Amino acid sequence: QEHLVESGGGLVQAGGSLRLTCAASGFDFTNYVMRWYRQVPGKERELVASIGNDGAIPDYLPSVKGRFTISRGDAKNILYLQMDSLKPEDTARYYCNFLNHWGQGTQVTVSS
Repeated sequence: QEHLVESGGGLVQAGGSLRLTCAASGFDFTNYVMRWYRQVPGKERELVASIGNDGAIPDYLPSVKGRFTISRGDAKNILYLQMDSLKPEDTARYYCNFLNHWGQGTQVTVSS
């Protein structure tokens, strides 16, 4: 059974950094495009970044481009999101995704 577990969230000051991790199991990780989404209560979930399994250049939400970096460790079935120069508007719950499968999310809070 497919399983995604996010970790690495927390409270950080504006300008700081966090690295999110998504541990994947129960499926062939190397076969799928992997994505990070985020959601603020009362708002729709938005796509933050995606990375293919074919070496293509990752895609980013314009507001995070140049600050966030998505990467994958296929040997360990792990998806990463390096977040630098964090802003208060990045505060959200961040979710790992492939197809219609989701993790439980990890909370990121950026204080001003």
